[in-house]
Amino acid sequence: MINKSKITNIVLYVSLSAFIAFVVYILCINQDVFYTAHDRSEFLYGAPFFHTLMQKPFGLMQYVGAWFTQLFYHPLFGAGVLMAIWALIFLVGIKAFRLQLSASALMLLPVACLLTSVVDLGYWIYISTIRGYWFSQSIGYLIMLLLLWAARSTPRKWHLVWYLLAFCIYPVLGWFALLFVLCLMVADKPTWRELLGIVVLIFTAGIWHTQYYSYLRADEVVMAGLPRFITPSDNTPRLTYPFWALGVVSLLILLCNKYLSRWFVPMLCAAAGIVFTWSLMYQDQNYIDEMRMVRSAEDDNWKEVLQIAENNPKPTTTIVFLKNVALMNEGGLLDRSFKIGNIGYPLHNPDSVHSSFLDITSPLVYYNYGMINEGIRLNFENAIQSGFSPFYLKVLARCALAKGDKELEERYTSLLHHLPFYSSWKPSPVSEKVNSLQSCFPDEITGVDNSDSYIVNIISLWSDSDSKVASEQALLYAMMRCDSRRFWAALRNFVKLHMNEAFPVHAQEAYILYMDKAPEEKRMMLPVDQAVYERYKQFWDALGQKVKPGMKLSVVAEEMREEWGDTYWYYNIFGRHYSNAVIMKHHDVQS
Repeated sequence: MINKSKITNIVLYVSLSAFIAFVVYILCINQDVFYTAHDRSEFLYGAPFFHTLMQKPFGLMQYVGAWFTQLFYHPLFGAGVLMAIWALIFLVGIKAFRLQLSASALMLLPVACLLTSVVDLGYWIYISTIRGYWFSQSIGYLIMLLLLWAARSTPRKWHLVWYLLAFCIYPVLGWFALLFVLCLMVADKPTWRELLGIVVLIFTAGIWHTQYYSYLRADEVVMAGLPRFITPSDNTPRLTYPFWALGVVSLLILLCNKYLSRWFVPMLCAAAGIVFTWSLMYQDQNYIDEMRMVRSAEDDNWKEVLQIAENNPKPTTTIVFLKNVALMNEGGLLDRSFKIGNIGYPLHNPDSVHSSFLDITSPLVYYNYGMINEGIRLNFENAIQSGFSPFYLKVLARCALAKGDKELEERYTSLLHHLPFYSSWKPSPVSEKVNSLQSCFPDEITGVDNSDSYIVNIISLWSDSDSKVASEQALLYAMMRCDSRRFWAALRNFVKLHMNEAFPVHAQEAYILYMDKAPEEKRMMLPVDQAVYERYKQFWDALGQKVKPGMKLSVVAEEMREEWGDTYWYYNIFGRHYSNAVIMKHHDVQS
């Protein structure tokens, strides 16, 4: 017969292996998230940034966490460091909580909480103002466990000293100092000395607030370091759940570990950790595609941007604009843009956080369209809120280079050179297209907030330019705006500048549509392919067969998307987001 202890060990090792495999898998599929975490996390070398963080409790942990976050420049390396910290948490936790045999698997639960906290952010990754979030909580919890291990290794009479130490290090450990006191109180039978622990728990934050942090709001000192995802317009309590769970699990391990040494406990712990993480992890392909496209666009890797866009059936606004910038650089804008797709579908955002194209990539898009001053404005607006991260510093350096301001470019570049993996970074040379667009029109700062609509509207007015690039952009965005007057003006200029060149397919589609449906004076007579004209008639025949009174327009759009979604006509009917006369896609079809 198999020895019972062998069965226990086998179950323990299999459960640990399964959980480790799950952690590795989750970290691997979130590589783009981790790179974006580094790209949007602020860490500035020098005393000002350090002292700014040190003015708040938990600031030192945030500073250390902000430095470690830069390791995500190489996502696998950063994830490996994070896993090493969690491995230490597992091993130290076994000692601190005095777990034996199967009960040691209980430490999988705190690791699951910390794992969940780095993969559940969603679009908060672009607007969160918490410095060092990705590592600070894991490092803080590890230090708490080390303190607990040390405290439980000393005689009970020394607990008084540990309680006083917890009070003293509250500015460093924040809420983890309070968790340490709670764990130490629960670990052994309470005595009269534990009364001091209760006093420390109740009054620590208040004393530090009145004596040292009076210039901060009380809620910034109470439970300092516990992540809270709140802005004037957003509040997402569920993102704090993993940390509350971390605290509760730590206390339950101390209370119940003697009763949880059964052979099946490792299986339950591994399963609970996997289910907890998987159920709270943010999962959306558009979210990942946006991150990949932004990273490729930063490197001017437009082929990769197009490849991602072509494989995305329902793109967001960010994907649409980056795809059009890529086509501007790679060619084929008016032959492929609507074929790949110009309808921006809503973000999958269960938290309803107000994150948009403005937060994700608008400064980079403005730069590539030669609107340098607008790009600088948006960079500063976003960076002042969420920090001067590598993304904003890189775009600011490129904008300074495009403006010919060498001194300013060197200032931004030098800030990047102090980061771990940017010692030799230099902004890419300004492309001919950016220079061409920059010189076409005065680059005025408008202060417009709705940046995607502004891009469509302002570029659709570029119909007087002598630049081929600008004329192509003006025609595209006049088509996207579904404005027949701007279309005719842009088309005349486009034809003048592209004489003896092929008439692009999507321009033909728009030309046929506006010749047929928008009677105006001074039209142009241009030859079109017979195949395009025949397909136009087939589109309207198909639309007439699909449309019935009372049907939702969105239903008709979905039924026609597979066959007709690659045409301008489909966009004009079902995707006119930027038109002054928008057809809402959930409205009933009237006739």
